[in-house]
Amino acid sequence: MKTSIASQVHFLQRPEGRISYTVEGSGPLVVAVPGMGDLRSSYRELVGPLVDAGLRVAVTDLRSHGDSDTGFRTFGDVATGEDLLALIDALGGPAVVLGNSMGAASAAWAAAERPDAIAGLVLYGPLLRDPATSPVASWFQHALFRLLFAGPWGAAFWAGYYTKPLNRGRTAPWLGEHVAAIRASLREPGRLRDFRRLTLQLTHSVVEPRLPEVHAPMLAFVGELDPDFPDASAEADWIESLGAEVVRVADAAHYPHAQRPDVTVPATLAFLSERRAEGWEAARA
Repeated sequence: MKTSIASQVHFLQRPEGRISYTVEGSGPLVVAVPGMGDLRSSYRELVGPLVDAGLRVAVTDLRSHGDSDTGFRTFGDVATGEDLLALIDALGGPAVVLGNSMGAASAAWAAAERPDAIAGLVLYGPLLRDPATSPVASWFQHALFRLLFAGPWGAAFWAGYYTKPLNRGRTAPWLGEHVAAIRASLREPGRLRDFRRLTLQLTHSVVEPRLPEVHAPMLAFVGELDPDFPDASAEADWIESLGAEVVRVADAAHYPHAQRPDVTVPATLAFLSERRAEGWEAARA
């Protein structure tokens, strides 16, 4: 599989700092958003094939991730969704948005907030709602986050958790290199502190009520081994009930776009081809 990620980094100025992104290709706009604790290079399997298909592909980092500035105070699905819409406006939309994990939730929120800006959604391991949990369990979870990401062990802990269980099943041949880059990034000044802020602020409760307002076509990939879902099959059924086309991805967990490009790349290309046939490019003109 051809892999690609642009080396030239651009910056989008936002009220609390700059968001980093790269752009490759020309044509209708596709914007890719990674998940919490990840880097834009997680989309390396998709960028090359999408550019070859005649698309302009922008891949963004989250706030305080990758090459984005540190020092942000506001994090979560709405903040990321607002950054996403600002980037689409800056680059010239509408766009089809690719989102992983919380990036998928942010993309769904953006599609509800600004239907004119979003021509379609492709979601990988989408976290569109909070798991059912008690207030006590939620309190303990936040206490754990405060401990895990408060010291020098935080980067190592996240790297280990990212490797397993979030990548349970088939793994990308470049996973080791990617995890090393994540770990190195979190060791940069301010990044672990801001990652901790994100874990404490993140809630998908702001997205779930907006889902009935999402009318853009949706394609979702759910890894059958995804540990973020108590029951991955039931979650796939629920996402399907929202009107999405759902692909259940065997031997993959939370990152099906990286773990199973043999499944996700052709299906993503087919979805984008359908959006072009429906006049997505004409809408931009």
